[in-house]
Amino acid sequence: MSRVALATCRIAVPGADLPGANPDVDAPLLLTALHDRGITATLEVWDDPDVDWDQFDAVVVRSTWDYTSRREEFLSWARARSFILNPYEMLEYSSDKHYLVDLAERGVDVVETRVVEVGETASFFDVDVVVKPAIGAGSADAARYSVEEEAGARAHVSDLHRQNRAALVQPYVDSVDSRGERALVFIGGEFSHALTKAAMLNTPAEFRDATFRRAQMSGANAEPAALDLARRALEPFADALYARVDLVESDGEWRVMELELVEPNLFFAFGEGAADRFADALFARLR
Repeated sequence: MSRVALATCRIAVPGADLPGANPDVDAPLLLTALHDRGITATLEVWDDPDVDWDQFDAVVVRSTWDYTSRREEFLSWARARSFILNPYEMLEYSSDKHYLVDLAERGVDVVETRVVEVGETASFFDVDVVVKPAIGAGSADAARYSVEEEAGARAHVSDLHRQNRAALVQPYVDSVDSRGERALVFIGGEFSHALTKAAMLNTPAEFRDATFRRAQMSGANAEPAALDLARRALEPFADALYARVDLVESDGEWRVMELELVEPNLFFAFGEGAADRFADALFARLR
């Protein structure tokens, strides 16, 4: 019988009574699906020093949502695992949003992105902008600014730089207010399901408390053009066990906002049979 660890973090453990608790609601569904297939699976906190990782046939990264403040430590942990999914190279690539530059160079349509490295001066757009860290999760440390609030946007970039963090500046895509973001979930290399995520950033004041959990979710269809774009973004990652591609529509064209290969919420509740598909895909890799 195979033994699998689903890597999580302390605040994501269902039932955790901790400040900032954000339970991984996919975990119970996945644990059940794996157990139904004869796989012994447990949730394990990735930075718990008492976990014997060698006892597992595979480690599957699922809800390690606190890694962004300790990316190098997280990557060192991942590199030390004998069989980790997604593979280490994907975790390294997708954990830093510099990948948006790479996607653009590959001809994948992305939200226009200006990377502001530490020590550089930001260049803004003549529209509302979003400022976010290159390494960050969800809407944490991200905020929207109007043209008139450029001083606040510059201060935001400077604050990230003081923390030795590169910043991204992107034009705010107005369609997010009315249509939200479209998230396309892939399991075992195949499209599984889609959903819409409503706008999460409204004003700079929300910089302090905008969190992933505030988003309003609803099931959605994947338009052919959106699905085609997501597949092109994922072309180099055919071995991904799981992926989520977040898209926005700008001037009638879909664009990639994020490519999630590390610890995306896969929203099993919006994809009938999604947890079973995940378990089947993992089972096939353990054979």
